[in-house]
Amino acid sequence: MFTSKFNSEIMVTAKTTLFDESLQIRASLFKALAHPARLQILQYLAKTKSCISGDISEELPLGRTTVNQHLKELKNAGLIQGQVEGVKTNYCLDYDKIEEMKNLLSGFLDEFETPEGFCCK
Repeated sequence: MFTSKFNSEIMVTAKTTLFDESLQIRASLFKALAHPARLQILQYLAKTKSCISGDISEELPLGRTTVNQHLKELKNAGLIQGQVEGVKTNYCLDYDKIEEMKNLLSGFLDEFETPEGFCCK
Protein backbone atom coordinates (compact mmCIF):
# COMPACT_ATOMS: atom_id res chain seq x y z
CA MET A 1 0.00 0.00 0.00
CA PHE A 2 2.69 2.47 0.99
CA THR A 3 4.76 1.66 -2.08
CA SER A 4 1.90 2.21 -4.52
CA LYS A 5 0.98 5.52 -2.89
CA PHE A 6 4.62 6.59 -2.93
CA ASN A 7 5.00 5.59 -6.59
CA SER A 8 1.85 7.46 -7.60
CA GLU A 9 3.11 10.60 -5.84
CA ILE A 10 6.40 10.34 -7.75
CA MET A 11 4.49 9.87 -11.00
CA VAL A 12 2.35 12.94 -10.38
CA THR A 13 5.36 15.07 -9.51
CA ALA A 14 7.32 13.83 -12.49
CA LYS A 15 4.45 14.53 -14.89
CA THR A 16 4.24 18.19 -13.92
CA THR A 17 7.79 18.64 -15.19
CA LEU A 18 6.53 17.75 -18.67
CA PHE A 19 4.86 21.16 -18.86
CA ASP A 20 6.30 24.58 -19.64
CA GLU A 21 7.89 26.29 -16.62
CA SER A 22 5.52 29.26 -16.86
CA LEU A 23 2.55 26.86 -16.57
CA GLN A 24 4.16 25.19 -13.56
CA ILE A 25 4.63 28.57 -11.86
CA ARG A 26 1.04 29.59 -12.60
CA ALA A 27 -0.32 26.25 -11.38
CA SER A 28 1.62 26.55 -8.13
CA LEU A 29 0.25 30.02 -7.45
CA PHE A 30 -3.28 29.13 -8.50
CA LYS A 31 -3.15 26.07 -6.23
CA ALA A 32 -2.32 28.35 -3.31
CA LEU A 33 -5.51 30.31 -4.10
CA ALA A 34 -7.66 27.20 -4.46
CA HIS A 35 -9.23 27.25 -1.01
CA PRO A 36 -11.74 29.76 0.37
CA ALA A 37 -9.88 29.98 3.69
CA ARG A 38 -6.71 31.12 1.92
CA LEU A 39 -8.65 33.66 -0.09
CA GLN A 40 -10.23 35.00 3.09
CA ILE A 41 -6.83 35.24 4.78
CA LEU A 42 -5.49 37.24 1.82
CA GLN A 43 -8.57 39.48 1.85
CA TYR A 44 -8.23 40.05 5.57
CA LEU A 45 -4.55 40.99 5.30
CA ALA A 46 -5.32 43.28 2.34
CA LYS A 47 -8.17 44.94 4.23
CA THR A 48 -6.11 45.59 7.36
CA LYS A 49 -3.25 47.08 5.27
CA SER A 50 -0.79 46.11 7.98
CA CYS A 51 0.98 43.16 9.50
CA ILE A 52 -1.11 41.07 11.85
CA SER A 53 0.43 39.63 14.99
CA GLY A 54 -2.86 38.51 16.51
CA ASP A 55 -4.70 35.29 15.99
CA ILE A 56 -5.95 35.23 12.40
CA SER A 57 -8.02 32.15 13.23
CA GLU A 58 -10.46 34.46 15.02
CA GLU A 59 -11.38 35.82 11.57
CA LEU A 60 -12.18 32.39 10.08
CA PRO A 61 -14.66 29.65 10.90
CA LEU A 62 -11.78 27.18 11.33
CA GLY A 63 -9.58 25.97 14.13
CA ARG A 64 -6.17 27.48 14.81
CA THR A 65 -4.28 24.42 13.53
CA THR A 66 -6.17 24.43 10.24
CA VAL A 67 -5.63 28.17 9.80
CA ASN A 68 -1.92 27.68 10.47
CA GLN A 69 -1.80 25.07 7.70
CA HIS A 70 -3.39 27.54 5.29
CA LEU A 71 -0.97 30.26 6.38
CA LYS A 72 1.88 27.85 5.70
CA GLU A 73 0.57 27.21 2.15
CA LEU A 74 0.32 30.95 1.47
CA LYS A 75 3.78 31.51 2.88
CA ASN A 76 5.24 28.67 0.80
CA ALA A 77 3.67 30.25 -2.30
CA GLY A 78 5.33 33.53 -1.32
CA LEU A 79 2.05 35.42 -1.09
CA ILE A 80 2.54 36.27 2.58
CA GLN A 81 5.50 36.79 4.86
CA GLY A 82 5.67 35.63 8.44
CA GLN A 83 8.17 37.18 10.83
CA VAL A 84 8.56 35.50 14.21
CA GLU A 85 8.75 37.92 17.12
CA GLY A 86 8.95 36.12 20.43
CA VAL A 87 6.00 33.78 20.70
CA LYS A 88 4.01 35.56 17.98
CA THR A 89 4.31 35.63 14.22
CA ASN A 90 3.53 38.78 12.27
CA TYR A 91 1.88 38.03 8.93
CA CYS A 92 1.90 40.49 6.03
CA LEU A 93 1.09 40.35 2.36
CA ASP A 94 4.12 40.19 0.11
CA TYR A 95 3.03 42.96 -2.23
CA ASP A 96 5.75 42.20 -4.80
CA LYS A 97 4.50 38.61 -5.08
CA ILE A 98 0.87 39.80 -5.15
CA GLU A 99 1.73 42.10 -8.06
CA GLU A 100 3.51 39.23 -9.82
CA MET A 101 0.45 37.04 -9.29
CA LYS A 102 -1.84 39.73 -10.72
CA ASN A 103 0.33 39.94 -13.83
CA LEU A 104 0.46 36.14 -14.21
CA LEU A 105 -3.29 35.84 -13.81
CA SER A 106 -4.02 38.72 -16.14
CA GLY A 107 -1.64 37.36 -18.78
CA PHE A 108 -3.16 33.91 -18.48
CA LEU A 109 -6.72 35.19 -18.83
CA ASP A 110 -5.75 37.39 -21.78
CA GLU A 111 -5.07 34.18 -23.69
CA PHE A 112 -8.82 33.47 -23.59
CA GLU A 113 -10.12 36.43 -25.54
CA THR A 114 -13.43 35.66 -27.22
CA PRO A 115 -13.21 35.90 -31.01
CA GLU A 116 -15.36 38.67 -32.48
CA GLY A 117 -18.76 37.40 -33.55
CA PHE A 118 -18.35 34.14 -31.62
CA CYS A 119 -21.56 32.91 -30.09
CA CYS A 120 -21.99 29.69 -28.20
CA LYS A 121 -25.16 28.91 -26.29
